[in-house]
Amino acid sequence: MNRRTLMTRVFQGAAGALCLRGTNFAMNTITPEKLKTIGMQLYTVRRELEKDFDGTLARVAALGYGEVEFAGYFNHPPKEVKAALARHNLTSPSAHMQLADLRGNLDVMIEAARVVGHEYLLLAWTPPEERKTLDDYRRLADLCNRAGEQTKRAGVRFAYHNHDFEFAPTEGRVPYDLLLERMDAGLVKLELDLYWAARGGANPVGYFKKYPGRFHLLHVKDMDSTPERYFTEVGRGVIDFKTIFAHSGEAGVRHYFVEQDETPGSPFDSLKVSIDYLRRLEF
Repeated sequence: MNRRTLMTRVFQGAAGALCLRGTNFAMNTITPEKLKTIGMQLYTVRRELEKDFDGTLARVAALGYGEVEFAGYFNHPPKEVKAALARHNLTSPSAHMQLADLRGNLDVMIEAARVVGHEYLLLAWTPPEERKTLDDYRRLADLCNRAGEQTKRAGVRFAYHNHDFEFAPTEGRVPYDLLLERMDAGLVKLELDLYWAARGGANPVGYFKKYPGRFHLLHVKDMDSTPERYFTEVGRGVIDFKTIFAHSGEAGVRHYFVEQDETPGSPFDSLKVSIDYLRRLEF
């Protein structure tokens, strides 16, 4: 092999290596993601809905929210609710219900969900007398499994929404861990409320890794930096949404609902601050 042939092959090899490195670099470059659809939990505007149901939905839609999650219909029949959503180009993937509904009113809730168009029905809250012991939580998990079986037959998913009390150790265990172990992953999905999880000292990403694919819904709710750790607009508090959302695929998240239980002024002003932040957020 003469010097010219040798140098040609060396150059071609080096060029090939550069091309490969360039390809790998391009393949490893991750384009930041943004939320495609931003929803909101209507509990935030519960007082406004009671006064003006249709007008409140109109204002929510005007802010740019595309999905809403109900916490009661405020005496409006499901057909009226469906019509109001259509008027304002909103969809409602999910609705909350109480333990009493789960025990004695589930058939009615399922029928309403089918009319309105909900994909999920969620247990919103468990009263203190129903969660004193680990056996209480075991009974709760079994009840949720039975509800999940019933909703599945009707073509609706069932899910569980947390507060902070599920993360307070009880009899040497974290109740939320017991619930997730005992609930059938095929029957009961999860809506992780990020504010209440933070109040309870939980690490959302840790749960996403341990129970991948089960967290279909998130409550996007922020916590302020005061000693009271009160509600605040999304992006103005201490919760690291960027890191949490970066693990959404692993978690199985399909819907993101802004919620602020109490606001310092008009809830619509707070909802605008939150959606403006989320529109800009890249993760």
